[in-house]
Amino acid sequence: MAENHHHQKSSSNPQNPKVSGEIGRSSNHIKPNYPNPPDIKNPDAAALREQWKYAIRQYSKWYSHAWGTAILAGVSFFALGWVIKGGNPLPSFHQNDDTSRDPPNSPTDSPDM
Repeated sequence: MAENHHHQKSSSNPQNPKVSGEIGRSSNHIKPNYPNPPDIKNPDAAALREQWKYAIRQYSKWYSHAWGTAILAGVSFFALGWVIKGGNPLPSFHQNDDTSRDPPNSPTDSPDM
């Protein structure tokens, strides 16, 4: 049904260069219709100041939301790692057990010999 609608739309406009295949030979220059055309004259200083303050407030809100989301994601992934591993997932925060790191003393390693 969408193809029928598209076909009907293109057949109703014989001047359309894409339909007739005359893309490069079209002499009708159509002025683009912008959805938000530029202002005819520059706005006054008070309006610009108000727009600038609004833009700064919006940016500040988005920036703080982005940081909050990043911190929340970091804490969430840390907690998820803790749950999966069953302990602290960061190796730099492990308790230092000297007995577990040192190899057992063997008779050949002793400095007395």
